[in-house]
Amino acid sequence: MPCGTLAGMEIRGRDELVDGVPVRWYDPGVGDEVGGPGPTLLWLHGGGFFRGGLDQPEAHDVAIALARRGVTVATVDYRLAPPPGMPWVRTAAGRPRGRYPAALDDVLAALHAVGERSPGGVVVGGASAGACIAAGAVLRASDEGRPPVGSVLAYGFFHALHPRARDASQRSPGRRRLTHAPRGMDAANRNYVGSRSSLGERHAFPGGHDLRGFPPTLVVNAERDNMRASGDLFAAELAAAGTAVEHHVLPGTRHAFLDRPSLDEFAETIGLTATWLRSGRPGRQS
Repeated sequence: MPCGTLAGMEIRGRDELVDGVPVRWYDPGVGDEVGGPGPTLLWLHGGGFFRGGLDQPEAHDVAIALARRGVTVATVDYRLAPPPGMPWVRTAAGRPRGRYPAALDDVLAALHAVGERSPGGVVVGGASAGACIAAGAVLRASDEGRPPVGSVLAYGFFHALHPRARDASQRSPGRRRLTHAPRGMDAANRNYVGSRSSLGERHAFPGGHDLRGFPPTLVVNAERDNMRASGDLFAAELAAAGTAVEHHVLPGTRHAFLDRPSLDEFAETIGLTATWLRSGRPGRQS
């Protein structure tokens, strides 16, 4: 089972099944005790809704780094959509694939189970597509009367139709200028939900919908990233709805930097997240 070590202290991921959903716990404490005085972070990897898993750095290395900072983390191996243009691919790593709301159902099952074991409450977070799923999970859990205490959203996209960057300095460089162009993002969104008629689902793409009651949120966006346009807009929409938002845009950074643990921005985001989680802001609106 993947693990990390800090100053002789081993932090090991502990795998469980929650209603058939794989969940991996990272506990900075001792033994099997989980849920310290602060909130537990339920964390979701990215991957365009159709790829990724618990072993990728955006899940495992993020969780290890936060556990080293004293944060209890649970990562979720939610069901993935079929690859774009390949609907016949029905499994991923032995698990069935499924379009929306399959991933959201998995995250809600994990959220409820983690909440029962986390006296400090649960913060739901994610990166890229995982941030979109996390935001949808926050809304659905709130609608069901079990709201999380906060949310952490890293370089996510939240709108069914992707907004365009205001100027060239906010666009992705290199090949991602094409793969992350608004037209490509819109196609990825349609692949996730399966039909144009489902794009308006509030829990699928929360951007542009009623966000009143959304809990305190930390938003961290990359400066050179086509998805920043959606992330910046969603942060503004949350603030307009009355959510206490802490919003950072990291200068010079590119999309998916949490998949590269050697980068300075990885460490910076881990520090921002750990500080915010310990600050008492989750659960407290301004």
